[in-house]
Amino acid sequence: MSVDPRSDTAPRAGAPKVIAIANQKGGVGKTTTAINLATALAAIGKRVIVLDLDPQGNASTGLGVPRTERKATSYDVLVNERPIEEALVDTAVPGLGIIPSDVDLSGAELELSAAPRRSYRLRHAVDKFRRFLGARATHCDYILIDCPPSLNLLTVNAMTAADSVLVPLQCEFFALEGLSQLMRTVDLVRGNLNKSLTIQGVVLTMYDRRNNLSSQVAADVRAHFGDRVYETVIPRNVRVSEAPSFGKPVLLYDLACPGSQAYVRLARELVRQERRPAEAVPA
Repeated sequence: MSVDPRSDTAPRAGAPKVIAIANQKGGVGKTTTAINLATALAAIGKRVIVLDLDPQGNASTGLGVPRTERKATSYDVLVNERPIEEALVDTAVPGLGIIPSDVDLSGAELELSAAPRRSYRLRHAVDKFRRFLGARATHCDYILIDCPPSLNLLTVNAMTAADSVLVPLQCEFFALEGLSQLMRTVDLVRGNLNKSLTIQGVVLTMYDRRNNLSSQVAADVRAHFGDRVYETVIPRNVRVSEAPSFGKPVLLYDLACPGSQAYVRLARELVRQERRPAEAVPA
């Protein structure tokens, strides 16, 4: 992603907000949210980077970066201390770049097991990138980190580097159980590694208005987390599921479908949210 010094969309030069998109439960729409929220933010004028921190590399595939073209990856950033700007790849979406991932990242936890301050590796890389942007009077508005579906060292690195955590939550009973575990992890990271970490919000995904369970889960989550649950819900939508197989975010695949429109609304809601301070959320 090239960085445009003339753009006026950033709050301040060289200071992207870093949001970790995390949920240790797989299949909740985490990577789908990372891809499509980033695309929607870019579509409304923000400059965004997706940092793919999942060894499966699905965010990279979903944004059209073939595995053969992933010359420098998040593994290189995390393990080999390669600068973020050297790993950054443009996507087909103007204003959206990605730091791709590949399977090498699956060994990062073992390789870093004896490294000093191993939980801070990504934070150091992000801090250097912020200085890189600031020295050139350029900017990026958001870095969205697509975390792996587990609470391992990669996720801890993401939360230590992040300003906030965005939680995609599938509207089903077992997702609620996993949410409590995730919140405990957020509290641990906040207490020991990153005292400024907050909850950006909870996004309800795969919502089916015809299903009473979806409505009940949504009501329970809103009762506990209040206005930290986004008003926008992401519906079950076959076009959202189809888009990654074409290497496209759903907004490029089918802008008019309900899933695309939901992510545009979510992006606008997130930007409006930035006008008020984030708050800690009870676990």
